[in-house]
Amino acid sequence: MISRIVITALTFLSATALTHAQTWQPPAASERCPSPWGHGDERGHGNLQGPETVLRATQLIRTGQVIELSHVLHADIPMSSWRQFSVQTLRSGAPAGTNRRSSNEELIISQLAHVGTQFDGFAHQSIGDDFYNCFKLSETATRTGFTHLGIEKVSPIMTRGVLLDIAALKNVDMLSDTYEITVEDLEQALERQELELERGDAVIIHTGWGQLWGVDNRRYAVTNPGLGVAAAEWLASHGPILVGADTSPVEVRPNPDSALSLPIHQIMLAINGIHLLESMKLDELAASGADEFALIVQPLKIQGATGSTVAPIAVR
Repeated sequence: MISRIVITALTFLSATALTHAQTWQPPAASERCPSPWGHGDERGHGNLQGPETVLRATQLIRTGQVIELSHVLHADIPMSSWRQFSVQTLRSGAPAGTNRRSSNEELIISQLAHVGTQFDGFAHQSIGDDFYNCFKLSETATRTGFTHLGIEKVSPIMTRGVLLDIAALKNVDMLSDTYEITVEDLEQALERQELELERGDAVIIHTGWGQLWGVDNRRYAVTNPGLGVAAAEWLASHGPILVGADTSPVEVRPNPDSALSLPIHQIMLAINGIHLLESMKLDELAASGADEFALIVQPLKIQGATGSTVAPIAVR
């Protein structure tokens, strides 16, 4: 009996150790730094955009249809509990002149980098003290912004957008809570949609989760389907400028590995220098059947900021 208990205990410990050993871990700094673009680079895969990627995007414009991919900002949108968005209108000028000209403005109080449809910069997430290209949190953070990797370093993006409709692949309107998108899902979606990924693309994932925006904000903001680790690494290997989705973190939340905290943010931002475009409005785009389109997005030029609220568009 004692020997059986000992063997059982050893088996459990071995399994536990194996599970721990198999959990994803970020590569060492020596494996990810310097980036392919050298010491001091702050643009990451943004370096892949040039005149040829812009011209390639223009060749996808055939109807002139413009589809908005952002949600309207207001105080009742889904957001993390520590974030806020409020607008206070101001009467900035009483009737003046014989033409009685009046004017109005507003004061906006918000974490403007990370509410609504928003774009993650490289100063947003780190691996310990290390950002993308091993810039140090401890050396770049100031009270008024980051001295490196600020969102103002991001150039206007116009490139080929590719919509991978995983909800349609699974023949559902919306993927289930915490569904982990796999490499096989991505490959099957590409095959079904007769697409191939190219370096410099913007890869957009449609999960259907955006249906909850403004309908069930709590559910939207607590859990969601999204990319798993293997799928994220597979996507990163294809060299996109950005990866976006109709969920707030793009990745599955919570991760199936309870030991991990939002690892896809590290894979994309800190390891590979690939931006994330979160909480996109994708219902109209998915319904249009546009698998390829010109994606245009421009983060606000906020010096030293970690991200930006954006209003991207797809042009067909």
